[in-house]
Amino acid sequence: MEVILLERVAKLGQMGEVVRVKDGYARNFLLARGKALRATDANKAKFAEQRAQLEAQNLERRKDADAVSVKLDGQNFVLIRQAGDAGVLYGSVSSRDLAEALTAGGFTVNRGQIALNTPIKTLGLHQVSVVLHPEVSVGVTINVARSVEEAERQARGENVLEREEDNLDDLGLEIGAALAEAGPMAEL
Repeated sequence: MEVILLERVAKLGQMGEVVRVKDGYARNFLLARGKALRATDANKAKFAEQRAQLEAQNLERRKDADAVSVKLDGQNFVLIRQAGDAGVLYGSVSSRDLAEALTAGGFTVNRGQIALNTPIKTLGLHQVSVVLHPEVSVGVTINVARSVEEAERQARGENVLEREEDNLDDLGLEIGAALAEAGPMAEL
């Protein structure tokens, strides 16, 4: 199916271009979300009349996105989640969770703007892209930790999953002391 793009679509084209896409993609995504029109003669004429207005609206949305991107770029957000000793989360962090964290941080972002290919399932610092406009995207750092103290340690660059290595000499002394306390029956 041929469609006229009403805005820039990543990996597809710029506003005003007539592109050929699969029917399902056109019906279920482009047309349903108002990103394109069917490329009929009537729609081409309608688009030609409204092109200046659509470009002005797009420019205004881009200016707003640029203003937000200056404030949002490079921000850090902390999410506290439960996790096992190996650092694997009991649940996962989805784009909905990230959108809520950014909104709580004072930014208006919906989950569709979070570019997260797979949910976050481990503790640590994760770089996530936020697409504010088809032409404007910024990166934020998501710090997933079990506690606020752990998040602060991760932010400083410490590995919170490292276990303290036991000194074998100290361990041998502890075992010897435990055997001595148990008495002569413990040796049998």
